[in-house]
Amino acid sequence: MPEHKSIHKPHHDEDDEVEIIYTYEHDGVTEHHVEHEEEEEPRYSGPSKSQLKREMLALQDLGAQLVKLNKERLAQIDIPDDLRNAVKEAQKIRSHGALRRQMQYIGKLMREVDPAPIQAKLDAWEGKSNEENARFHAMERWRDRLIGDDQAFGQFMDEHPHSDTQQLRALIRNARKEQLNNQPPKSSRALFRLIREIMESGNQEPDDATNNADDMDEAED
Repeated sequence: MPEHKSIHKPHHDEDDEVEIIYTYEHDGVTEHHVEHEEEEEPRYSGPSKSQLKREMLALQDLGAQLVKLNKERLAQIDIPDDLRNAVKEAQKIRSHGALRRQMQYIGKLMREVDPAPIQAKLDAWEGKSNEENARFHAMERWRDRLIGDDQAFGQFMDEHPHSDTQQLRALIRNARKEQLNNQPPKSSRALFRLIREIMESGNQEPDDATNNADDMDEAED
């Protein structure tokens, strides 16, 4: 039986089948038999060049954040010794060109580590740092308000009723004298320390370690 085999592929790209037509000729009669075969799915050939570049730049940026850490925080990051030494070396470099090459080297070393724990640690520190800055600015605002606004004292005492009223009033009075006479802000700094102590102690009775009577007496003179 003569046999002729032809293959027809559909025109629609979204189709994932190949149409195979088998043609048989017997005694002058032509018969057609159609079968469908699924195309082989394309194999994953790995990340694209653009994706690899983005990942490399992200690792270099993470390495740059490591270089900005101080000695204490860098010691808390779990990284290989070669990467740690490279980061420490980058912190010493002052030449722009040499620093750029060192950062590229750090980015290369970063490919051998899991960046997720490092980024998580940095993110946690960033959140903590922002919170600390917010508290610091709140203390500064209270110090400035207490010096510049008589009504602020009552508001502060409402929020921190266990504060030492006499000590607060003395420091506020002396800080105002300093500003009026253009004197060094000794009492103003002492007032800030006392405010910080009160706010960080959770409205507990502040001790007198921050300021003593001699400081207040000197500021009054």
